Amino acid sequence: MYKYKIYACTTPLKAVYLCNTKTNEREVNAMVRVGIIGATGYAGAELVRLLTQHKQAEILWYGSKSYIDQRYADIYRNMFQIVDAKCMDDNMEELAETVDVIFTATPQGFCASLLNEKILSKVKIIDLSADFRLKDVSVYEKWYGISHPSPEYIKEAVYGLCEINRSEIRNARIIANPGCYTTCSILTAYPLVKEGLIDPDTLIVDALSGVSGAGRGAKTDNLFCEVNESCKPYGVTTHRHTPEIEEQLGYAAGKKIQISFTPHLVPMNRGILATEYASLNKVNGNLPDENAIRKAYEKYYAKEKFIRLLEHNVCPETRWVEAGNYVDIGFRIDERTGRIIMMGAIDNLVKGAAGQAVQNMNILFGLDEAQGLELVPCFP
Repeated sequence: MYKYKIYACTTPLKAVYLCNTKTNEREVNAMVRVGIIGATGYAGAELVRLLTQHKQAEILWYGSKSYIDQRYADIYRNMFQIVDAKCMDDNMEELAETVDVIFTATPQGFCASLLNEKILSKVKIIDLSADFRLKDVSVYEKWYGISHPSPEYIKEAVYGLCEINRSEIRNARIIANPGCYTTCSILTAYPLVKEGLIDPDTLIVDALSGVSGAGRGAKTDNLFCEVNESCKPYGVTTHRHTPEIEEQLGYAAGKKIQISFTPHLVPMNRGILATEYASLNKVNGNLPDENAIRKAYEKYYAKEKFIRLLEHNVCPETRWVEAGNYVDIGFRIDERTGRIIMMGAIDNLVKGAAGQAVQNMNILFGLDEAQGLELVPCFP
């Protein structure tokens, strides 16, 4: 028989944690009560898909102002006989009375417009929008073109990039779930920036995304005939994820940096592939070799379940991460130019949105970080 110790729960979840002193694993004897605002968008629907398989979470509120009182399974037929609930409104104050955590998969400005101390005293917030990702409110307002409704909460919000900010996430009230492009771009370059092996001011990021990244709303540019058999750059020099990547990699570099970031739309449903280029820094008079680069990645990611450092000369592909929470990373050194090409692939709706949000929830409530996320990527 194993001995157990009892720990007080520091989250809104009214539960008692039992810690197995032999395995150091925590068990919790209550379910995390979940509310989702924006449950009928693509990211919200992915939250539903993941959380219905989560052994220690239950969804009590499917918020969608566009489909109030409609059965969720009538909107997403894959949930037939799985989800019986009807969609509710987006009343965050009422929702805070009934759940432990609220996911907001909503447009920019929505979450920040509703947040107040009364809500935060009762519930944790995991926001999938950009409202609390950027620490400089003037940068947010410049790139997003709106006034920030609650800048007083920006400082305390934790940037929810799980593999980098795990310790800060545990005690957060507000988690700013990272963007899809940013998750892939940052994690692909982070160890090399942190270890000083590349010059971050020379970093160029070219990223390709599936159409679901644009959301579920009807837009001419996303119609089948507009997207099929075509690939196009968009948001050139103006994409709103640029300052987010710069800010987070700037923390790794210990200084402010500027990068070039160009996203592209490709005719697939899911996935992001980031190809990143940077000049290598000399170490003891020599450019780092493949062994040094690999050691840097392993230093930060060797124990990370959801980051897979690929073998020599293997490049990541979006098809190998589809519907999974994994980040696949590969790299090549161009000895001729003294530059490195880093490559990363994720599913934009899972690790780039809902999967990372669930991972944040697991950390926040002291659960197994992989709970609800141990899904083998789907192929074909």
